[in-house]
Amino acid sequence: MPRPLWTGAISFGLVTIPIRVVSATEDHSIHFRQVHLEDMGRVRTRKVCELDGAEVPQDEIAKGYEVAKDRTVPVTDEELGGMPLPTAKAIEIVAFVDAGSIDPIRIGDSYFLAADGDVANKPYTLLRKALERSDKAAVAKFAWHNRERLGLLRVREGAIVLHSMRWPDEIRSPEELAPKAIELDDGEVDRAVELTETMALDSIDGFRDEYRTALEELIAAKAEGREPAAPAGEGEREPGKVVDLMAALNASVEAAREGRGEHGGEATVHEMPTGGRGGGKGAAKKSTAKRTTAKQGAAAKSAAAHKTAKKAPARKAPARKRSAS
Repeated sequence: MPRPLWTGAISFGLVTIPIRVVSATEDHSIHFRQVHLEDMGRVRTRKVCELDGAEVPQDEIAKGYEVAKDRTVPVTDEELGGMPLPTAKAIEIVAFVDAGSIDPIRIGDSYFLAADGDVANKPYTLLRKALERSDKAAVAKFAWHNRERLGLLRVREGAIVLHSMRWPDEIRSPEELAPKAIELDDGEVDRAVELTETMALDSIDGFRDEYRTALEELIAAKAEGREPAAPAGEGEREPGKVVDLMAALNASVEAAREGRGEHGGEATVHEMPTGGRGGGKGAAKKSTAKRTTAKQGAAAKSAAAHKTAKKAPARKAPARKRSAS
């Protein structure tokens, strides 16, 4: 069991549940140190005052807030500790909502809540069963590091999980990012839907961090004094190139089917409207078919490579560790 990050209680109406907060994820990233190349000595970050250039010891460092240019006011830890914060030692449930009604963009880090002692077992189980039976999630307020936060309590494999959430005003509006209105052919939409169904998976547990694996191999090779293996080359796409959308969809669907061992016959080639002067319909169709065939081959290779990466054997991915913020 990892070390608890925080201890307190869940406040559930008049019910109090003592709990310990444990990180629900593990960090498997590879971390580097800054070193001096001449002697491989470690380079550390020094805290230096920008006014006199002197290095400042930790006991002389305090918090300050810049209220205006060239004017900063100090705020002490004692002043922060005296601020009214009713949720300082409690995760206070304030509402219940449908489990699927929360926008995923608002959800941040996740933590397991463990019952703290025998006295917590019964109320902990009571809350867990209430959440399971009602298919609800609990919205809660809690405070860590002198800041009140919003959280969501849900049940996962018999344990209560706390998801930290962003406040509503912390989410930017995406309205200005939406593309201009454009008309799509129903056939293109239907083919795109067919592609999503062909590429559908029951589980994503088979995905792996291929970059981290390659990085581990690189580090192992350098540590053993041998030459690292050459990286596998990947095809590059031309940026901004206009493609036949329907032909790309057709090729992608067929490539996905082949990756699954399905053989659905030839893809239906969409004849794009031709314009310009000169050249009859036969010539236009022939030229379109040639371009479509070439593009189908390129798109099929790309989609097949993408599908191969997804066919890794399904195993439960290791969790990632994060510290409470």
